[in-house]
Amino acid sequence: MNIHVANAPVAQNDPGAVTAPNSRQKILMCAPDHFGVNYVINPWMLGNRGRINHALAVRQWNNLRDGLAAHAEITLIEPQPNLPDMVFTANAGMVLGNVAVASRFRYSARQGEEPFFWQWFEHNGFPLAPWPEDIFFEGAGDALLDRGQPLIWCGFGFRSDETAPAAHERIFKRPVIGLRLVDPRFYHLDTCFCPLEGGYLIYYPEAFDTASRAKIAASVAPEKRVAVAKEDAAQYACNAVDLGGHVFLNGASEELQEKLRAAGFTPVIVPLSEFMRAGGGAKCLTLKLKESWGLVD
Repeated sequence: MNIHVANAPVAQNDPGAVTAPNSRQKILMCAPDHFGVNYVINPWMLGNRGRINHALAVRQWNNLRDGLAAHAEITLIEPQPNLPDMVFTANAGMVLGNVAVASRFRYSARQGEEPFFWQWFEHNGFPLAPWPEDIFFEGAGDALLDRGQPLIWCGFGFRSDETAPAAHERIFKRPVIGLRLVDPRFYHLDTCFCPLEGGYLIYYPEAFDTASRAKIAASVAPEKRVAVAKEDAAQYACNAVDLGGHVFLNGASEELQEKLRAAGFTPVIVPLSEFMRAGGGAKCLTLKLKESWGLVD
């Protein structure tokens, strides 16, 4: 589905170069009214079609929402029938300053979400930046702000195209580091890579090719990098939401939790087993709407 936004206003000089707001973070979520595993587009979905415990999924989603609501304002988009993955609002697009880049989904199963997210952005004060129609890009699943420097990390290889990082540089006029994903279980960047406040990073190195690991090592100081073990990666420990030093995540070993505490963070375990069946964790279920260079949540 094509989204035509050629006339959308975009910040002319420095998109996203705004001062950090005084108000707390705002997060977009979508209730799991229509959530389920109705098709298979990632390895986590294999064997899980029709196996979601919907009542449990609702309780888990409510628990996450309530936990986040103590630190951020939660706003909702209306869920739509026959779009079970719309609950994963991280893939709606990427927001920086007052500009949104809407997603262009690779799989037809998710392309029906595009007009609903597009309309939501436009109706809520986020003009859409023009995006090339021939480049797949899956939102804040594959584009993440560094929390210590004016830098965007952009994953590609499974969902977003290799040309997506250059498109972001043209829009936001800031450095963008492209990272190639090589493990299909970690098909979006946010499933294996989470920038934290103060320039810290938790990530799963084995999800990236050798060149991408070198880029990460060159850009993030060793004392700021927390490499997670495969067991934590499999719990989507890197698919986390960082709010005011509280790190919300599906699961983490005691060792990883201790590393987070030593770095000044408070891990908050929020079980999301039903969403993991679809390949999603805490970060996948959220989209931060107040993002700017130097923002501290």
